[in-house]
Amino acid sequence: MSPPCSSSFSSEETQTQTLNLTLIPGLPNDLSGLILSFVPYSHHVRLKSICKSWKIFFSSKTLIHFRLKHLPISRLSHLLCIFPQDPSIASPYLFDPRNLAWCPLPPMPCNPHVYGLCNFTSISIGPHLYVIGGSLFDTRSFPIDRPSSSSSTFRFNFLTSSWDRLSPMLSPRGSFACAAVPDSDQILVAGGGSRHTMFGAAGSRMSSVEMYDIGKDEWVALDGLPRFRAGCIGFFVGNEVEREFWVMGGYGESRTVSGVFPVDEYYKDAVVMNLKNGGKWRELGDMWGEGERRRLGKIVVVENEDWDVPDIFMLDGSDIFRYDMASNCWWKETSLPRKAPDESAVGFVALDRELHVMTLVNAVDLTETRRSRQHKKATSLLMQIYHPRKKTWRSLITKPPLHHHLDFKTAVMCTIQL
Repeated sequence: MSPPCSSSFSSEETQTQTLNLTLIPGLPNDLSGLILSFVPYSHHVRLKSICKSWKIFFSSKTLIHFRLKHLPISRLSHLLCIFPQDPSIASPYLFDPRNLAWCPLPPMPCNPHVYGLCNFTSISIGPHLYVIGGSLFDTRSFPIDRPSSSSSTFRFNFLTSSWDRLSPMLSPRGSFACAAVPDSDQILVAGGGSRHTMFGAAGSRMSSVEMYDIGKDEWVALDGLPRFRAGCIGFFVGNEVEREFWVMGGYGESRTVSGVFPVDEYYKDAVVMNLKNGGKWRELGDMWGEGERRRLGKIVVVENEDWDVPDIFMLDGSDIFRYDMASNCWWKETSLPRKAPDESAVGFVALDRELHVMTLVNAVDLTETRRSRQHKKATSLLMQIYHPRKKTWRSLITKPPLHHHLDFKTAVMCTIQL
């Protein structure tokens, strides 16, 4: 661990000296601050109520900067951020699997004219959490029961625990591919449309691509996708010399069954943009054969420290597949030890180089009084965790303190290190 700089807690020291308070009795505040900085982020909210000096310390803007700069990656809190519903109504939550701790975040700023935000994308860069685009209902549009896409961009700053409204995208979109450019303050979005979770196969599709510059707070249009594509996944491959943006799966045109019911036509291929080649796109062939699967499953990307090619995994039913770039095929990696009752209502994320498969289970809550002797079914979250390097499984179970229903078919999730 790097030695802390003398000014790391300068503002904190000024506050504590002004109030004549100490963090830990018998220790200087510099050493006390270093010790307390090792406390996992998920516990900070609860520790603020211990005393006034700890409230000031754990509310300090420099604390997270200090953790990101001086603590090794293994000591950082690898957190899962869950958006159960519209973040302007239902507060998002952080979950720390290592400590089984939950921490609520403030709800996003509310717009009184819109409601039902879904199919947005959340991504983290440093101590910031971004919420981009989505699909919603606008009371100012006609007809009001027809969803429209959003171009809004919001950022939650963990240093100030507040939301900021940023420049909107050039083209409103939801259900799109999104990824942060590695080692750069830029975000790339591609494709998307206006589909809402309330409607199965409706909504528009688009092919436009944009890049967001965080420093300039500005969106710039890039060359569009070869075809309209929504419901896709995006990630980066390579280094600064040869960096590519991959977009996989999704759906384009739709057909109708019996001339009435719309059905999506899902893509089996991927397209790749070379950022160093003028942003030109190239198309890859199909990743699976006819009849093998109907659509691309849920995708997660595990960054690889040894080389510039990440490990890409797909959850398809109860099986996990690994993508092989050389053959452009998916090969079975493993199967879930415990199958989910509803394979479509499963969460899938990569956290701390492990694959987390999440399902909701009903557990018996025995907190009722003895007189009533009535058992109440409480929803618990079961996490089955797979380590790709060790080829091992483990599991944990926790009860989410969510005040809104959690449905992994519509919930949005991302990960962050603090």
